[in-house]
Amino acid sequence: MRIIVCAKQVPDTTEVRIDPKTNTLIRDGVPSILNPDDANALEAALTIKDKLPDTIVSVISMGPPQAENMLRECLAMGADEAYLISDRAFGGSDTWATSNALASACRKLKDYDFIFGGRQAIDGDTAQVGPQTAEKLGIPQITYVQDIVLNDDNTVTVQRQLEDGYEVIKVKSPAMLTAVKELNSPRYMSVDRIFEAMKMDITRWNINDLDVSPTDVGLKASPTRVYKSFTPPAKGNSVMLEGSVKDMVEQLAVKFKHHHII
Repeated sequence: MRIIVCAKQVPDTTEVRIDPKTNTLIRDGVPSILNPDDANALEAALTIKDKLPDTIVSVISMGPPQAENMLRECLAMGADEAYLISDRAFGGSDTWATSNALASACRKLKDYDFIFGGRQAIDGDTAQVGPQTAEKLGIPQITYVQDIVLNDDNTVTVQRQLEDGYEVIKVKSPAMLTAVKELNSPRYMSVDRIFEAMKMDITRWNINDLDVSPTDVGLKASPTRVYKSFTPPAKGNSVMLEGSVKDMVEQLAVKFKHHHII
């Protein structure tokens, strides 16, 4: 069995700040990390590999050359091989263009059973790349996966998270599954694997290595554009209530009625 894991290197959002004068992101000094939901997807693949040692876990990422550091973390966690899609031609790709590149990379690997990915990336929160990649590969998809059970007939039974419960869905390979954080707790890198990962080769693909047209990737091919990022201005001053819980609830109820909230 081969499982492809789509992973992304993202800025650590706990460290992201916005310049109040320019309303732009302050990128200097912000560390990059493996996208949290993608770490859950990788852990799901590695859990299957623990049960079926012949399973090959391949990690694919699209990003700048420094994304190799994140891929080595994936190798140190237990992945077998890593591929980096990196070329100036991919710069500025939105979710549609990114999924074109990822789908092409998956086609290049050919014999895969499942593709795992995170529900969404914390630097965009669109949750679009996984489903779009599946559509372009012509394979079924299950999003918001919170549990996976591998069956003997090369199918999986999953729980798909809903706001008020979950769905139980069975799907046969090949298929795309996107993970939520409730799926598992990602393992740590092991010391021996860290040393191995530093010696392992990471295959790098550019635009000429994939069956994707330059007109389908990059900024010019992206219908979605981000023109501005900003922090919304404060709308008013906070009011601190004092007294017992009962007193504060009564004060709050009076204020709500005054403003016609209740």
